Amino acid sequence: MTSEQLFQIFLNGITLASVYFLVASGLTLIFGLMRVITMAHGTSYLLGGYFGFSVASATGNWYLAALVAAAIVGILGLIIHQVLIHKFQNDDLRVALITLGVAFIGTDLMAATYGGDAYQVPAPSNWLGTVVLPFAGSYSLQRLIIILISIIIGVALWLLISKTRYGAIVRAGVDDSQMTAATGVNTRVIFASIFLLGSALAGFAGVANGTLFTLLPGQDGTFLLYSLVVVIVGGMGSIPGAALGALLVGLVSQFGLYFAPTYATVFTFALMVIVLAVRPQGIMGKVRL
Repeated sequence: MTSEQLFQIFLNGITLASVYFLVASGLTLIFGLMRVITMAHGTSYLLGGYFGFSVASATGNWYLAALVAAAIVGILGLIIHQVLIHKFQNDDLRVALITLGVAFIGTDLMAATYGGDAYQVPAPSNWLGTVVLPFAGSYSLQRLIIILISIIIGVALWLLISKTRYGAIVRAGVDDSQMTAATGVNTRVIFASIFLLGSALAGFAGVANGTLFTLLPGQDGTFLLYSLVVVIVGGMGSIPGAALGALLVGLVSQFGLYFAPTYATVFTFALMVIVLAVRPQGIMGKVRL
């Protein structure tokens, strides 16, 4: 293997990690902060990709497609939380079954609407082409842009949760919702906003992934599974942890595909097992008391 091939695989791993992070960051907000087990997160991802494809194909505007997909999926997530989940939020089994039912319904509706064909979101014309990078040679410009977008979103989320009053209220509400509510904070609104944001991120991730790769039936389950792996490896409720987990999963997956394609999936889940054996709370997760 040449050094150029090595760096190409490395960049491919970072590209895949960027998409995983966009999906998993939404899940780490919902699952890690709110402690709500949603099995419909993968459905939100694929639905966002399909919405993005439809809008971008009709208008030729990728940015509008990403905004519309994130907004619609976020609002749908909010409705699901308020109508179906809120009443049973502290009952993990019921919430898991409710969201699993939502996932099945969403999957069937998407199959009925889009069929079993593969779709790809049209990228902006100025994203096409390649860039010559040191050590890696020519590399896709649109992949580099998606990496940059995921970094910007990751930093913005970290600042929102860690450095703002809103983030402090969210963390306080998760730790002790009754005490937080006693201070005059409407915890229902706070939790609803987190569910909206997490769902919107999944919808946006569908557009980003659909721009780089094809959208296919069944990807909802695949991305839900890998998002859970990323959150578990990185640590629930940690945005930096989701970023680190996504990076490790993306790199292990891509290098595994190159060196031992038959066992690439095994390597990915072996990573999760090793992390759980050493740090059950995840690399950057905190021990819950």
